[in-house]
Amino acid sequence: MESLMLDMVQYDCPYIDTTVEHEVSFTGLHWDFNTARQQLEARVLVKAESVETLDASLETLRGHHNMKDYRLLSRRGDQAIIKNAADQTNAMKAVRENDGYLTGAFEASNGSERWHIGFDQNDVVGDALSELDRHNDFTVESRATITFEDYFDLIEHVGPAKSMLEACRSLSTVERQTLETAHRTGYFTTPREATLGTLADEFGISKTAVSKNLRRGQSKLLGEIVEAMGDIDDHD
Repeated sequence: MESLMLDMVQYDCPYIDTTVEHEVSFTGLHWDFNTARQQLEARVLVKAESVETLDASLETLRGHHNMKDYRLLSRRGDQAIIKNAADQTNAMKAVRENDGYLTGAFEASNGSERWHIGFDQNDVVGDALSELDRHNDFTVESRATITFEDYFDLIEHVGPAKSMLEACRSLSTVERQTLETAHRTGYFTTPREATLGTLADEFGISKTAVSKNLRRGQSKLLGEIVEAMGDIDDHD
């Protein structure tokens, strides 16, 4: 399987057009393509910079000429989850007619959309990209050949992978920045190229404070990693 990640600018996409007008982002939580209607049906997370921006963004999205169905499922502050249906875009058509498919959530912000797409045969990728280029602007950010053994391995271990992802998300901003700085400056190398004093100077805090931030971050990550290793061993 050929797996590609594209940074896509479509000129007939309601999500992208809305992000051009407003400081808002859209992330596909669940999607399905209705072949009878030739529409992409999706549940989408909407994040805006303010409550007022969210109101304006949803109004723009509802009024887009390619938006065919719209329902507000839930809302909290400057975020919302919507269920909607949009007409097939030129880019969707190019991918589907070359036997391609979405492999992950789409993400739209700042006038472009990140797509994760796959093709079972690598010899059709060139044709698909050529057709995409006719009506869209895009950049191939990554491309990789994935064997079906690798694909099944990922599917079988999606639980441990999700746990480690959640562990990363559980880090506070300070914990994440401390770990990143410790890694960048060589705190974890042997011999160490940085000390607690080095990290303390970086953040302008005491060695005791930076040590606590470091230990908290390590504890969150290592706890989930050890548990995930056990899950992998049990499954294998």
